[in-house]
Parts: sequence; C-alpha cells; structure tokens
Amino acid sequence: MEIRQLKAFLAIAEAKTFTAGARRVNVTQAAISMQIRQLEEEVGLPLFTRTPRRVILTEAGEYLLERARKILREHDSALAEIAEVAGAEYGRLRIGSASGTFAMNQLPNIMAGLREKFPNAELSVSAGTSEKLVDKMMHGELDTAFVSLPVDNLNVSTESLFSDEIVAIAHPKHPLAKEKFISAATLAGEKLILGERGGNTRRMIDDFFQAANVKPNVSMELSRQEAITKMVEEGMGVGMAGAKSVAKEIRDGKLISWFIEGAEIKWELGLARLRGGHFSPIGKEFVRLCKESFTEREKGLKARR
Repeated sequence: MEIRQLKAFLAIAEAKTFTAGARRVNVTQAAISMQIRQLEEEVGLPLFTRTPRRVILTEAGEYLLERARKILREHDSALAEIAEVAGAEYGRLRIGSASGTFAMNQLPNIMAGLREKFPNAELSVSAGTSEKLVDKMMHGELDTAFVSLPVDNLNVSTESLFSDEIVAIAHPKHPLAKEKFISAATLAGEKLILGERGGNTRRMIDDFFQAANVKPNVSMELSRQEAITKMVEEGMGVGMAGAKSVAKEIRDGKLISWFIEGAEIKWELGLARLRGGHFSPIGKEFVRLCKESFTEREKGLKARR
C-alpha cells in the first residue's frame, strides 16, 4: 500500500469520479485507474462501485477512507518535521479564514511578519465558512484556520482570539432608532440582512429565532460583514453585527444599534488546528503573531470608545 495509491483513492472518493480525482493528483485517468486497481488487488476487495455518472464507495472503501486520511496526515506531519532539519527559515503553512474583516485588516500584517522570519516558507490563504474550513483541515488541505467558535469536532483544538456581543443594527432614521432594546418578534418582522448559512454566527441567530418561536423575514444573505453593514447604512434593512466592530459607525452617526431582548449571542473568533498534529516552528510563530495582533486590536477598539 503506497502513499501515492492512498492519495489517488482519497482524491476519487472525494471528487466522486476517476476523471476529477486524476485532476486533483495531477495524473492521467489511465494512471489513477492503474493505482486503484493495484490497491484493490492488495486489499483483495473492490473499493468503488462504478456507475455511469459517479463512483460510490463499497463497504471496504468506507473502512479504508478514514484510515487513509489518518495515514496521509501522519505522512504530512513526518515530512514537516523532517523539513525543519533544513533550517528554521523553511516551512509550509496553509491558512484558512472565515472572517473577511480579519483577512482584510489584520492578516496582511501577520503574513508580512511571518514572511520576514520564514523567507523561504510556502504560505497560502483560502476563505470559506467555518464548517468548510474545518472539513478542509480534516482532509489535510489546511494546517490552521480562523473560525467562529465553538467547533463541534473532537479532532480539532481551538484557541480563542477575539469575542464580540451580537447586536441588531439599523439606519439612524429607523422609526425605533431611539429605543435601546428590540424584541425577537419585532426584529423578526424587519427586512433582515444576515450572513450566509454555514457559519456559527448565522446558526446561533437562527437558533435564537427558533427558540423565540418566530420566523425571521430574511431579505438578504451576504458572505461578508462589511457588505451587511454597508447595506444597513444605505437603509436597505436591519442587520446584526458585533458591537465592537460597528462602534465607529455608531459613533459617527451612520448606524444605531439595539440590544436584543433575551439573546446572548456572542461572536467568537478562534484559531483551529488538528488535535495532536505536528506543531511546526512556523505554526507557533503564526499563533504568536495572531495573539499580538488581536491584543493590539482590542487596545485600539478601547481607545476609540
């Protein structure tokens, strides 16, 4: 059982076709078919059921799937540890971010600091919802990710970096602009502009409305908080945001905010990585730079209040 065969098997299992799997591992379809045939001969059982449009894992394939992922994660960890021997300036770090605000405002400086200490490192950044990024980590496609907490996965460890209370936000000319609080029923009746489904914050908001036994009137679903805030500033509806993140807009008179009666929704951003995985020098430096960046951000937010 060879590493290249396991990579081919995993690529097909995730892509659902031999053609797409071959593209993932950069080989021809004939080559990947041969690798799977050799693997099936060694296992003694078929791993896939072929259908006209896709392949389906057999019972044997399902048993092998998690084992293959574990073996490949160990393989990657071994290579990372060996790479350290080449010198501390080398390394690889694949980062995911579920926060567009963080990726735009803080991550560039963190990456610059990382590049300064590890000039020859292989660095990459990708975006997605928290759920998708955790799934990518589980599949060995990411080393670490900024995600909304909590993460419901025992194989992933997290460290909190920043938290913010979720409030409702509206245009200053809203009829209820002078109120301090808003009820779940009143809020649900507004034209709501919320984040896309799949993130923890949206899930907590949906759970809140469900617990209050009201159905929210969602008029827009956007992927970035900045877009939500801008839409609300233009009077397109009522949104929800972290109190700290919109403090400046409220102070400048662009927005008003309400505390939500009966709600204790906190947006918490954390850094996630696989539990028990290799913690490389570049990974440790990345965590240090992140903590430093968020400490400075908290100081800046307090100074502007």
